[in-house]
Amino acid sequence: MENTNAAVPLQQIEVGNHRYSAVDLPRLGGESLMRMPVVLRLMLENAARNMQGAERDIAIAELLGWLEAGSSEAEVAFQPGRVLMHDTTSTPALVDLAAMRSTLAEAGVDPTRLNSSLPVDVSVDHSLAVEAFARADAPTHNMAIEIRRNRERYTFLRWASKVLRGVRINPPGTGIMHTINLEQLATVVTSEMRDGAEWLVPDMMIGTDSHTPMVNGIGVLGWGVGGLEAQTVMFGMPTMLRIPDVIGVRLTGALQPGVLATDLALTVTGRLRRIGVSGEFVEFFGPGVSTLTAGDRSVVANMAPEYGATTGFFPVDAHTLDYLRSTGRSSSAIARVEAYCRANGLWFDPEAQPRYTRTIDVDLSSVAMHVAGPRRPQDLMGFGEVAATLAALDFQRDIDSPLPRHPVAIAAITSCTNTSDPRLLIAAGLVARRARALGLKVPPWVKTSTAPGSPAAADYLARAGLTADLAAVGFDIVGFGCTTCIGNPGPLPEVIRQGIADGAIRPVAALSGNRNFPGRVHPDLELGFLMSPPLVVAFALAGDAERDLRVDPVQVTSTGTPVYLDDLWPTRDEIDEALRGSQDPRDYGRAFAVASGNPLWHGLEAPDTALYPWDPTSTALRRPPFAAASEGSLLGTYSAFPLLVVGDDITTDHISPASAIPKDSLVADYLVERGDDRNDLNVFASRRGNWEVMVRGAFHSKTLKNLLVPDAPVAHTLHVPSGDILPLWDAAERYRAAGDPVVLVAGERYGTGSSRDWAAKGQRLLGIRAVLANSFERIHRSNLIGMGVLPLRFPADVTPATLALRPGDRIEVAAEAEQLRPRGRIAVRVVRREGHTESIEAIAAVETQLEVDLLRAGGVIPSTLKRMLAEQARTTSPVSAK
Repeated sequence: MENTNAAVPLQQIEVGNHRYSAVDLPRLGGESLMRMPVVLRLMLENAARNMQGAERDIAIAELLGWLEAGSSEAEVAFQPGRVLMHDTTSTPALVDLAAMRSTLAEAGVDPTRLNSSLPVDVSVDHSLAVEAFARADAPTHNMAIEIRRNRERYTFLRWASKVLRGVRINPPGTGIMHTINLEQLATVVTSEMRDGAEWLVPDMMIGTDSHTPMVNGIGVLGWGVGGLEAQTVMFGMPTMLRIPDVIGVRLTGALQPGVLATDLALTVTGRLRRIGVSGEFVEFFGPGVSTLTAGDRSVVANMAPEYGATTGFFPVDAHTLDYLRSTGRSSSAIARVEAYCRANGLWFDPEAQPRYTRTIDVDLSSVAMHVAGPRRPQDLMGFGEVAATLAALDFQRDIDSPLPRHPVAIAAITSCTNTSDPRLLIAAGLVARRARALGLKVPPWVKTSTAPGSPAAADYLARAGLTADLAAVGFDIVGFGCTTCIGNPGPLPEVIRQGIADGAIRPVAALSGNRNFPGRVHPDLELGFLMSPPLVVAFALAGDAERDLRVDPVQVTSTGTPVYLDDLWPTRDEIDEALRGSQDPRDYGRAFAVASGNPLWHGLEAPDTALYPWDPTSTALRRPPFAAASEGSLLGTYSAFPLLVVGDDITTDHISPASAIPKDSLVADYLVERGDDRNDLNVFASRRGNWEVMVRGAFHSKTLKNLLVPDAPVAHTLHVPSGDILPLWDAAERYRAAGDPVVLVAGERYGTGSSRDWAAKGQRLLGIRAVLANSFERIHRSNLIGMGVLPLRFPADVTPATLALRPGDRIEVAAEAEQLRPRGRIAVRVVRREGHTESIEAIAAVETQLEVDLLRAGGVIPSTLKRMLAEQARTTSPVSAK
């Protein structure tokens, strides 16, 4: 084979008795290398190894040239080594692949040509709901319900793993995708055959979940993308990105006793959001990094999307090796990591001062116990400020109630963020132990649950003797998955539901998750606070979110003794001692293997045909109309009606909800008409394989206000020509039938939250040709482009409020395909219903030439289909035949 890397300096690295080839970064980067952020050193290695010829030389020069200004407008290709998905993002992506195979077969192309060119791991972690809780058999009970509800979708996933090359499904019960990534999949440094030799290369990956950067905590460069961007990589194309700005966070000092990794993560989130981080890479450096374990770092890295970043990167050091050792990695694999990183300038130096675009300082000793809420993860406050924050809402009861005004309705130890670090679960168990010893019980209106990210957690909690303590205060393990964090808490306690209906209470969720947007955790809960697992236990015991735990007792014992938080909180030494006695590196592989053998999963029978056999009566899986080569570009010059006008912080939960499907909704009516049980409709996320359900669920949120018609029902809008207020889908269909284009107008941070491609697919199906907003969250912007929808940024002085759009106003967009450029100016005019016009110069929120090409083609799917059909035409033409 030709050596395509002849121009790249190589080195030989010896590990034990084995010699490996590798890119020689010190020779390639010269004196500049150690001045670069480590994330850019990794991108330099990736470009040198995967690009060729002049394009590679230009990319290397641009990456090294980044140092001059700490910023760059140049694009580089990034080629990850693997892709990670979860079940509710993989389902629509794999449905797309199945539909594309059908389209190719109908055009006479061998459908088996369409496969992933990279390994794809899928974790089935997003569908587990907390139906049974506070009982020992909850995991078995909840798993049985999960398999029953999702049987058809899971059968489809099993089909995909059989017929799509490189797709591996990790069954329900094996844990949360990011915990699996840390404990099982990540190698930090891996080996591969290239040009006839065995190479060492950094483990680099992308995942279809915004919290993919959790793996940055152990030095793996990876970030979250939308499912559509992942498809471009799966189909053999690199992901193109502008060389990122890199924010350096200098850590000094050490965390004080009693302060946990969650508190640091929430502090960093608040600090970085305040300085306006939006899509940059973040890298942590300084002597304080060395005081943090890999578990601590992973908690902070996980919150990258909450602080607006693409990454939250910690370089490799001895703590990384300790983590790999503690989770059962082989000694040879650990030796490869150390040898490679030391030889290539990737080993962390606490005294190093790399060049960054911007730098902020965080003194770890100044971090205190915090929570965030009640509506956004960046809204930081001391844990004692919860009471005053809720009091300021001035909720007035409609009737008297024995319940507190703001009862804790849900108390959930949940989410990869805070259950992947054993220290945090051990700390929660120790709080439960002290509460149990004092005879404390959780009030009956609180729904409690523990859902660790890994089944190994059950082993180390049991070995530490904490399982019974957690169960004594209601925190039995309910299963291993995202549960409450992703909006699957199951039904609220009846007393809470009745209190809400009576207007007697405004309940609160206390959870160790990463997001608390209104309606995110449960559609009937607008208020939620993020906090560490032990603090979740404390708030559950209090039962009243308006209790100030700095000064008020958590509870009073039956003998009249007040119990304060300090009486329950474990010391650092107590956590360390319990942790030491609980750890066995063999747990991780053993527990994962047992969970992977899930008999309910393996009992599902799946077809193995090259084409998926679509069922036209299915309410779970339908062939989507956009998986067609005939889907064209939405670019051009047109005059459009605003389909929706919304404000700031519209999340993907608003656009494409994942919580329970309300029984009294139009979506429920649609499903019931097709034979489904109104009392067992599951969650929106379970229907992501059915475009007809998802488009009807678009913008289905009680907390979303359509500023065009503020008093319209949920998911309704005004059809301007008729004056009728209609469900969004019906209004969109009327506009489509009349040939009237539509756009959407939004404020700041449009599309923040989870990386849901359905948040973009729904808008494409509604006919939205462009979204005009003040700013976009990175992954949603990418997903819009992947569906061919043009994202446009308003100038700073234009907002939905200043526009004051009224029914009858139209928006003219001049976005011709030939003129579109990355970050180019786009002429927009607002034509008022009275006839006068206002001109606006918007900016195309398009970062790379590849994104321009995708918009011109109509999105990722038509682009891929057209390419494959063109290849087929070339190979079967008379000239080719000769």
